[in-house]
Order: sequence, then C-alpha cells, then structure tokens
Amino acid sequence: MGKLSEFKVEWTSVLTESVKRLNPLYLLKTSPIMFIVELGAFFELPLVLYPSPYLGTWFYVGVFAILLITVWFSTLSESFSEHEAKARVDFLKRFEKEIVAHKLVGDKVVDVKSSELRIGDYVVVEQNEYIPQDGFVVEGEAFVDESMLTGESEPAFKGKGDRVISGTRVVTGKIVVEVAAEPGKSYLDKMIALISGAKRARMRSEVMLSMLLLGLSLIFLVVVASLYFVLGAFGNYPDPSLMISLLVALMPTTIGGLLPAIGISGVLRLASHNVIAKSGKAVEAAGDVDVVIFDKTGTITEGIRSAVEYIPLNNYSERDVAIAAYLSSVGDSTHEAKSIIELAEDKGYVPAKVLVEEAMVASRINYTPSKRYGGIVFAWRGGKRMFGEPEGQPLSRIEKEILAMRSLGEEVRIVKGAPDAILRLLGIDKDPRIEDIVKTIGSHGDTPLLVAFNDVLVGFVVLRDRLKKGIREKIHELKLMGIKTVMITGDNPYTAASIAKEAGIEDFYAQAKPEDKLLLVEREEKQGHVVAVMGDGTNDAPALARADVGVAMHTGTRPAKEAANMIDLNSNPARIVDIIKLGRSILTTRGALTTFSIMNDIAKYFTILPFIISTVVPQASFLNFLNLYNTVTAVLATMIFNAIIIPLLIPLAVRGAGFKVSTFKKLLVRNLIVYGITGAIIPFVAIKLIDTAVAWSIYGVVHW
Repeated sequence: MGKLSEFKVEWTSVLTESVKRLNPLYLLKTSPIMFIVELGAFFELPLVLYPSPYLGTWFYVGVFAILLITVWFSTLSESFSEHEAKARVDFLKRFEKEIVAHKLVGDKVVDVKSSELRIGDYVVVEQNEYIPQDGFVVEGEAFVDESMLTGESEPAFKGKGDRVISGTRVVTGKIVVEVAAEPGKSYLDKMIALISGAKRARMRSEVMLSMLLLGLSLIFLVVVASLYFVLGAFGNYPDPSLMISLLVALMPTTIGGLLPAIGISGVLRLASHNVIAKSGKAVEAAGDVDVVIFDKTGTITEGIRSAVEYIPLNNYSERDVAIAAYLSSVGDSTHEAKSIIELAEDKGYVPAKVLVEEAMVASRINYTPSKRYGGIVFAWRGGKRMFGEPEGQPLSRIEKEILAMRSLGEEVRIVKGAPDAILRLLGIDKDPRIEDIVKTIGSHGDTPLLVAFNDVLVGFVVLRDRLKKGIREKIHELKLMGIKTVMITGDNPYTAASIAKEAGIEDFYAQAKPEDKLLLVEREEKQGHVVAVMGDGTNDAPALARADVGVAMHTGTRPAKEAANMIDLNSNPARIVDIIKLGRSILTTRGALTTFSIMNDIAKYFTILPFIISTVVPQASFLNFLNLYNTVTAVLATMIFNAIIIPLLIPLAVRGAGFKVSTFKKLLVRNLIVYGITGAIIPFVAIKLIDTAVAWSIYGVVHW
C-alpha cells in the first residue's frame, strides 16, 4: 500500500458550513466560550445603531465586527477539520470492493455481485477466493481461513454440510456453497448491529480541559459583572461595550479557537504514516492511552503457523526428521507444508534428488479432520530397483533406509499429523516419552506434528505462529511510556502464553469470544483507564467500537474498519506506538497553548482595565503603563489581537510542540514555562504596536 495521496477539500462547502455553525444554538451546545463571544456581538449591535458620542460609531462597528470574526475563525477551523477527516474517510472507501460471486445457473457459471445473491443460490468458491455470502457446503472440501472472524490461526476444514461465513477465504480446495442468508442479514450484519450499540465515552483530558475553560469563563464573567456594578456604585457606569470587550479579552478564546486546529494536526500527521483518522478527537485521545489491547492473530502474529524446529526420536537425527517431513510435504500447497520445506532448505537438509522426484509421483494421503494426519505412500516406478550412491553429501540414515526399501520394491509410508492420531495409526496406546514432549511443546504455545516412517516414529515438527516484524520493539516502547499491554485471542491458553511472552506483553486472555473482548474494554474503562484496541477481525469490531482509540488493519474485515476510529492502510500493528506518540505530542501542544492562552488573558486584562477604572478613578491612569493612546485605540487593539492570534497560532498547533518517549514530563514542564512566559510578553508588545497603528489610522497621530 503506497502513501496516502493528496485529497481535495471543498472550500466552498467548508466556508458554507463554517457560516452555518455561527448559529447560537450550535455554539451553545459545542463551544460555550464562543457562544458568549457571539452573545457579546449581539449585545453590541444596539450600540452600533445608537452609538455613544464619546466613543463614536466606528468604535462600536469595529468591536462588533471583530467579535464575529473571532467566532468565525473558530468555526472555520472546526469545519475545515471535519471536512478534511471526511475527505480521508471517502478516500478510504475507494478501497472497498464488493465480492464477485461465481453463481451456478444450470450448467453455467455466471459472475454476479455478492449483494445480488439470494437464499437457495449456489456459488463456486475456489482457492484464494472469498466466500461471498453465508451458506452451507453442498459439494467439495476446502480449508477455510476464518481467523478474521474467530481469531484462530489454523484454517478450518469445511466439507459437505459445514457452515461457511461471508468474508472468509478458501486457502486450499474448492467448494460449492448454497446461500443461506439474504443481503443485510448475514453474520457480518449481526456483528455490525452489535457495534452500533457500543458508544465511545468522552476522553478524560477533554473533560478536564473543558471544565478548566468553563471555570475560567465563569470566573471572568463574575469579575466583569461585579466590576460593572462596583463602578456604577460610584455613580459612573462604564460603557457596556468596554465591559463586553473586557470579558471577551479575558475569556480563553485562543485555546477555544485552536482546539480544532490541534485536531487537524493529528489527522495530517497521521496521514503521513498512512493511517486514516476518522476524527481529530480520536488522535487526541491517543495521548491519554494507558492500556493497549492487541488481537493476536494477524495483529501481533503473522496469522499463519510456520515450522520452526525439528525434534528427533529413536536415535534419528534432526536431519532425518527434516528429510522425512520434507518428503511428506512434497505436493502439499498449504502454508504449513511449504514452511516445513523452507525450514529444511534453510538448514541444508534437502533430500536426495531421486527421493524428491519419487515423492512428486507418490500417492498422497490427504489430511482430513477425522484422520488428522497426512503424508505420502511411495509407488515405486518400475518395481524393484537397484540404487547407487547419489552424488553430493553422504546420505542420512532415513535416506538409506528408504532407498534400501526402494531397491526391494517395498512400500514406504511417511506421515505427519496430530501426535495422538499418529500413535493411533501405529497402534501405540500410550507413550509417556511422547506425551512429555507434546506437553513441553504445548507449554511454549507451539503446535507439535509427529512424523512417522512406516511403523517407526522419526520425530516432531514444531509449528509456531510467528510475530510480525518489529512488534516486540514497539511493545517495549509502550512499556517505556508506562502503558500496559494486553493480548486477547481465541487461541488456546498455551499458545497465548507463549506469544505473549515472546512479544513482551504483560497480560493475555485466551479463548475469548467477541463479547469477551468488549467486556474487557469496558472493565478497563470502568477502572479509569483510557483504552486503545488493535484488531483486524469481525470478532474485534465491538471492542474497536467501544475503545477510546480503535485501530483497524486495512487488510481486516469491513465491520472492523467501520467500528474503528482509525485505519492503518499498511496493516502494521506496530503503528500504534507512533499513534500514541503523536497523541502525547498533541497533549503537550494543547497544554502549552492553554498556558499561552491563559497568560494572554491576564496580559489583556491590563490593557483594557485601566481605561475602564479611570472613568471613575482618574488616578488609576498610571495602570496604563503601555501608554496606549486612548480608550478607543486600546480596546480595538486588544480585540484585534484577540482575534488574529487564533489563525497566527494555527501553524504551531499543526506542527506540534514535540514529544520524546523518555522525557515526557520534563518536556511538558519546559513547554509550559516557555509558552507561559511568551504568552505574557507577546500580548503587551503586539497590542502596543496595534494601538500605534490604530491611532495613526483613526487620528493621524503617531503615538508611542
């Protein structure tokens, strides 16, 4: 999957939507701070129509316009953020493809869309094709990969009468399926209904910041109202426009207007990692994550079992086991058989060429769920044969034995399979030695295959579901950030324990059902944790929907991708670390900008207040230490700065304040100090310069 290309944002729609969001009812619901600012603008309107001769019409017009522009900057950022997120989701949907079904119509096969299938239709599904609709096998046999739905890494055998589920893939074989579900009523659709019942709670940091901003706004509202009546008690009520300007200047409008921009930054920066975020809030929530829940199959592991080791028995060598397993796997197209051959080749244990040639024409013993073993029976070409030593390396013990029987024309059978099935085939009731080895292999979470040559046990092949590249290192990074890692899977406890230990995951839950995953997320959230879930299967969908951060693999099922609030187009579970790093960077940025905004408010307090108090107490004019020209220029300069600082800080909000795994707290403190000091100094300098410009433009005076 390549990098996400540029996507087009419809600016006409963005601007239209931003104007619509100036609706007071919408602002009251989504941004109480901006609602108060807009309310101030409406209170300013009568003063525009009936201005005070002391301040003049243009002063009221200017304050009214600046207040509305301040609110509009906020709604514009929000509208742009949501439209950009929508553009990304629309881009993602272009990857969705409807399954083409091979429908049987009489003696012909007709390709139709899966949505056109009806109950009673028959469809043919061949190797590496996806089952288009729920149904039952009426003909043929196949191994079907259901890991996307069940979490089990081993393909399930499907024969006549077995149920199959839409979206699962035929690994080997060919089957004819009778459709048993109408469109919209399949297993997937039922899972989607389950997803719709899972809702996300608000993030803890979002609630805390909202409470802080609301608290500050109420405090400043009380302060301004009290000041108005106190000054009135002295017989001189200040102009209402001045009090409105003071209130707006004091309220944390800067951070209120920048919150959407911070969300934009998360979506943009995630896109550079090929991760789709459906909303900026999802990215911000990643910064609060302290528990990450991984699905094992396809997320932590490759989702396919591979041979990793040979264990010899009965004085055979490792090479003997590898050669026997190799020969039994010739002509077998399953991944497990291919991995057995690849491991043998990697170790240099390749059988003699003549034996490989004989294996290619040998009779196959196909694996079935009832037998639980498979292999080959050599049918020697031409009967008895004499044999000379092949060229190359010396023959192994088992090669010599096989070739000796070949020269006599005696039957040779090599099989591999479940240990109990092989023992039963050989007529062995119990073997404590074999049981101990099976238990040891199982305790490591691996799967044992027992290999037999005629009636003799040769050894074991150990199968393991391998970790995805880089996942172990990423999980270590999560630990450095103080994040708890949990793995949940439908596999058995032994396999789960082994994979968890190998990956460095702290806790795991085995043999889990879809509802168990959802319950785990809910339990962690009730304990006060912010939870991230990684997954790719339909069984992950409810948990992905409920989690604060749900990241689905693009190679996963459609329900999983619809449930998640993020989608990794490269299907790399290690990406969760980058997502959390980005989220924490956003939290650091938001904290820094909140401090900057609050210090801004305090600084602006000293630019307007002197002119309000001096109307009653002339001696208070010494508070005008910036030597602003007059009331009109001071108020307009402050309000202009209050409005323009929002778009000026958007680049910083988008770029972020940075984050390092090992120095999160130190970096946060540093940013608070830096942005706190600059937040106090910049308003004084900027407002003085704007005051000088306003004084020159209105009165033609250059005043310093």
